[in-house]
Amino acid sequence: MNGMDLKALSLLLVDDNQNMRKILGAILKSFGIRDIQEADDGLQALRILNGKEVDIIFTDLMMQPVDGLAFIRWIRTSTASPCRFVPIIMVTGHATKRSLDEARMAGVTEFLAKPLNARGVMHRLNEVINNPRPFVRVGDYFGPCRRRRIDHEFAGQERRAAAEAAGEDFDPEDVY
Repeated sequence: MNGMDLKALSLLLVDDNQNMRKILGAILKSFGIRDIQEADDGLQALRILNGKEVDIIFTDLMMQPVDGLAFIRWIRTSTASPCRFVPIIMVTGHATKRSLDEARMAGVTEFLAKPLNARGVMHRLNEVINNPRPFVRVGDYFGPCRRRRIDHEFAGQERRAAAEAAGEDFDPEDVY
């Protein structure tokens, strides 16, 4: 992604911590991005989205009164959502297997664990821009395809369940 002009991108940062929005905003501005909107929580973000089109959303997981998961579910499933297909990058200091699974099932596109660094932010931007995943509808789920890697050696139905049964360690970087 080196040399790529990101000036045309429009981003929305959703985090109840103003300092975290400043840090992430400074990182994004260092990449040349200038159109950055900010929201304190999911409710304020919904108001912004109803009046402005954005290309990518960064959202925190834990916020009040509307947290990141509820915000993502609304974007992906509400008939009133103006941007069901927008890439959403979940940013959290609570990177656990459970939070990752919940975010993935809500329709998050990428997952970024705090503390943030420019390299990690750029990697996630690169993924949503240069390697977009197709959107799928499976049962109640609507969002980007949840399969990150294809294991050509696996010959079963439930790869994730087989990995858990084998006691493989969880690393969010391996999944997202």
